[in-house]
Amino acid sequence: MSRSSLSQTLGLGISYLRVLTGMLWQIEAKLKGVDCDGRIQMEGRPILSVFPGSKMVFKKGVRIGSAARSNPLGLFQPSVVRTLAPNAELILEENVGISGTVVCAGVGIRIGAGTIAGSGAMILDNDFHIFDKEKGWLNEHQSNGKSIIIGRNVFIGARSIILKGVKVGDGAIIGAGAVVTRDVPAGQIAAGNPAQTFSPGS
Repeated sequence: MSRSSLSQTLGLGISYLRVLTGMLWQIEAKLKGVDCDGRIQMEGRPILSVFPGSKMVFKKGVRIGSAARSNPLGLFQPSVVRTLAPNAELILEENVGISGTVVCAGVGIRIGAGTIAGSGAMILDNDFHIFDKEKGWLNEHQSNGKSIIIGRNVFIGARSIILKGVKVGDGAIIGAGAVVTRDVPAGQIAAGNPAQTFSPGS
């Protein structure tokens, strides 16, 4: 057997193994309380947590990359998908794809069908802490939170950050490294820190 065919056989075997382990991670997700509405795909083991009394839904065709080789850029961390408080809702609609992406909901995050998020992107609907004069910084995920709504077929570039209260319209593009603090209209491009929006081709 030639080196080429040996490497191809080994690669095929590893691919099958990834599929099998992906099925295990999907079972784990269901056991943790994720509502998997249809078949989903997981490459590598994501970090998932569902806070008691909250809701996390993965619709049909959701793809979650967490293995270093599951993205052409390589991943420095697994995807992290969490609800952080009672009554929080986190919904990934059909065919959403995330890779090494952090999505944390204290109030609510909905990502529309066909949207993809690149390596290291973060979607955060709260500040995670509040300051108390006597006790210092305390963990808090709801009182300062505001829901995030991301439309359909949005492209969220690598290392970008979408912060609380933001609405992103259908077909928008979030540039790599952008820090988004304001709404992004449908079909617009948001880039920079803080992100500014403009029309494609302008």
